[in-house]
Amino acid sequence: MSVHMVGIDYHLADVDIRAVFSFTKKNAGEAMELLRKKPGIRGSVILSTCNRMELWVSVDDAYEGSLPDELCELKGVSRSEYSPYFVERSGRDAVMHLFRLTCGLESMILAEDQIITQVKDALSLARENYSTDNVLEVLFRKAVTAAKKVKTEVVFTHASATAVDRAIEMLRAERFDLMGKVCMVIGNGEMGKLAALALAGCGADVTVTVRQYRSGVVNIPVGCKRINYGERMKLLPSCDLVISATSSPNYTIRRELFTKDVVIDHPVYLIDLAVPRDIDPWVGGLEHITLYDIDTFKMNAQEANAGALIQAEKILDSEIEDFYSWYDCRDLIPRIQEVQTETVTDLNLRLQRIIRKLPLAEEEQRLLIENIDAAAGKVVGKMMYGLRDYLDGSKFRECLDGLEKLYDE
Repeated sequence: MSVHMVGIDYHLADVDIRAVFSFTKKNAGEAMELLRKKPGIRGSVILSTCNRMELWVSVDDAYEGSLPDELCELKGVSRSEYSPYFVERSGRDAVMHLFRLTCGLESMILAEDQIITQVKDALSLARENYSTDNVLEVLFRKAVTAAKKVKTEVVFTHASATAVDRAIEMLRAERFDLMGKVCMVIGNGEMGKLAALALAGCGADVTVTVRQYRSGVVNIPVGCKRINYGERMKLLPSCDLVISATSSPNYTIRRELFTKDVVIDHPVYLIDLAVPRDIDPWVGGLEHITLYDIDTFKMNAQEANAGALIQAEKILDSEIEDFYSWYDCRDLIPRIQEVQTETVTDLNLRLQRIIRKLPLAEEEQRLLIENIDAAAGKVVGKMMYGLRDYLDGSKFRECLDGLEKLYDE
């Protein structure tokens, strides 16, 4: 069994190319269901964010396919058109990439915080759709654990920055003071809430759009107002700044909405943080409007964080070796479980005579034995897996051989 991935991200592909390969939760689930039926694919996980889409699979020797072909088939596009934008990785190269990715070392904004949640959510979605397997399960969990360790132990410059923070920083550089400015945030998801909170924290007058059928139950950030999504174009002419950050497959601000009643007579910034785009690029050509998309906010903080990067990579190297310690010994799991069973049975036989002498009803004796068996199994398992993590592979195999011989006699 081996791990492979194919990805498309902001390094090679602009926002419109990335939009072709983005997945919603629903169609990611459908895609993973189709992949599960492919001969040789044991498990799959799809990670789809504003900046990247990655398809991860674990495969066995029966797999003879091509991941770029699988991805293009899922999206109904020609591989030849998009091949220059794909990056493929396998084995240790893929594992290293996932660990670096999860702690933000591959992000547009170095060490940003959202990616950990996005990786966790991708694994959760794969679980919900029964598409992950034990290799991908352990790999993604350990990548998240490693990322949390890096976040705790390593200090990065701009580590807490998000695309919203970067946008605000850029506006300030253009002498745009948010204090008292009229701002509208279209979208009340995670990115939308971050944007609303950040703008309100700068003293802006913030209004958040809410879909009408949800307006009675959706919470908006403290200090912000709400309007129905359908009223957004009525508010837009009075805004100084509009941020759109939804997961909609359609434009939230498009050409047809600029009727004669929508009069823009002062400078307005429009910031599109969505993939696919929320704002029709045509709108950026209108008088008084300045439009930015998410690719505007690329940030290179590598040099300023050289020491932190070295520290983070040392942590990742250690955590990756821990993963491979598990991976290289995963074939021993059935043997470990057999030793657990034999040990619990041995203990059970030794205790039964004592338990039968206790002043307990038959049902109480049965429950006591079950509890002892469960506890003994956990203790033995903890010791066995602890030894596996502590010893190198060959020594642990020798240890397991010896334990098995105890019950062969």
